[in-house]
Amino acid sequence: MRGRTRAMAAAAFTSIALVATACGGGGTPSTSNSTGGQAGAEITIRGCTPTAPLIPGNTTEVCGGNVIDAMAAKLVHYDPKTAAPTNDIAESIESNDNQNFTVKLKPGYKFHDGTQVKAKNFVDAWNWVAYAPNGQANSYFFAPIAGYGDVQCPDEECKQKPKAEKMSGLKVVDDTTFTIKTTEPVSNLPLRLGYTAFAPLPDSFFADPKAFEDKPIGAGPFQLQSKTTTEIVLTKFADYAGEFKPNVDKVTFRIYTDDAAAYADLVSGQLDFTDHIPTDQLVGEAYKNDLPDRNSITEGGRFTYLTFSPNDPQLKNNVALRKALSRAIDRDLIAKQIFNGTVIPATGWVSPSVDGYKPDTCGESCKFDAAAAKQAFEAAGGYDGTLTMTYNADTAGNKEYSEAVCNSIKNAVGVNCVASPVVDFATYNKKLDDNSLKGLLRTGWQMDYPSIENFLTPIYAKGADSNYSHYDNPEFTKLINQAAAAKTTDAANVLYQQAEALLARDMPTAPLWYPSTVSGWSEKVTDVTVTAFGTLDLIGIKTK
Repeated sequence: MRGRTRAMAAAAFTSIALVATACGGGGTPSTSNSTGGQAGAEITIRGCTPTAPLIPGNTTEVCGGNVIDAMAAKLVHYDPKTAAPTNDIAESIESNDNQNFTVKLKPGYKFHDGTQVKAKNFVDAWNWVAYAPNGQANSYFFAPIAGYGDVQCPDEECKQKPKAEKMSGLKVVDDTTFTIKTTEPVSNLPLRLGYTAFAPLPDSFFADPKAFEDKPIGAGPFQLQSKTTTEIVLTKFADYAGEFKPNVDKVTFRIYTDDAAAYADLVSGQLDFTDHIPTDQLVGEAYKNDLPDRNSITEGGRFTYLTFSPNDPQLKNNVALRKALSRAIDRDLIAKQIFNGTVIPATGWVSPSVDGYKPDTCGESCKFDAAAAKQAFEAAGGYDGTLTMTYNADTAGNKEYSEAVCNSIKNAVGVNCVASPVVDFATYNKKLDDNSLKGLLRTGWQMDYPSIENFLTPIYAKGADSNYSHYDNPEFTKLINQAAAAKTTDAANVLYQQAEALLARDMPTAPLWYPSTVSGWSEKVTDVTVTAFGTLDLIGIKTK
């Protein structure tokens, strides 16, 4: 999952203010345009297996998203340290009413196949992703655009064709201009446009989407050289026209299913960067002995939570049971013993890194009380049989904290709780998508863009791709729509907070903690920055 004032202790994000920044045109890039470091510089970083082919409209998780973000230039670029947006391909994004937007492009941007980036490449891409029969996971992000409903299928199985193939709210004016009309005012729309789903696609994609899957093409600073099941190799794109030029010439994402192996390679100099330190190395900060002056703890827009499976009949319609199980989790103890204080126990569903965060929204349901949890558990009817907590086993800490969560629940309420591993993230995500799991599900979020809305709409709105709890509350939908149309940040935040309060009432998921990104790097690299999104800044990093 993409999911993220912890990492930026001094930065507060205001959606309306950020929109103004995004619309202002240009802006000072956050990294140098020089090509520092050695000529021909190469780095190797920890990667993981993408769930889907590397198509922007179908990538909703970090394994593929990190690669696509390096390859794809978008209308908007987020500053690595603050996440503040500046224009990238966009020359300007203007609106007088937050409902009718005019987008003008900077000239000169090219795709990796040498063709020019034009307005039609955005409009065609967005229409293709939104069109339901194409089955793109990021389709939901286009829901605010007028005509989105017409490109959705009338039936759930999509056996009947939609009313239209294109959204009426998108119009090409000329090669460098297009317009967007939304169904209702959306005050933070420009802020969202740096997310992967809004990347343009070249004409060659529409001619042969399958060929594109084998060799994805973007307009960003890196282009694909090769991809296998064990590594994805990117090289600097010589004709990249943007301001965010990388310092290294080659980046290899080496795919690991074991973070201990990645850490061992890092210590031995066979890997240059990892953003996952094994939990046994966190104890007593042992990793700092192996990586002196080559490590960082970065707070940011990330969030870890439990999803109560909608496929579990005992959990699906029992709010009281879900709240009792949440209260049986000793978040403080797990944060201390498993993560050595590198996570902050969560008290709500929104990261402190975004404007509008309100502490203690979850209330008693997120406060450990074994006696109260047991009483509530029994009053709710208990849980028959074994309660499972399923997790992907290829990420540091998942096994340890899943077992710790189960032990806490077991000790508090007496149910037999067992942590159940799935081999890797890609396999696990597919199981989430097909709703084949029961019990408790490990889920996490790294923000797509710096907004309170991003922690609510993509995860809990009806039909959203990351709504693994299948939460469906018309009152929630009404509030987030009203918030998006609000004229001021304060007014929007109040409405989003009211929507979050419904999550505390209905408990479709249980907040766990806000993780920091604990990273390490080799002696070979310098200028290492972990972004506000918890990822490596591939533009700024250099080699010695």
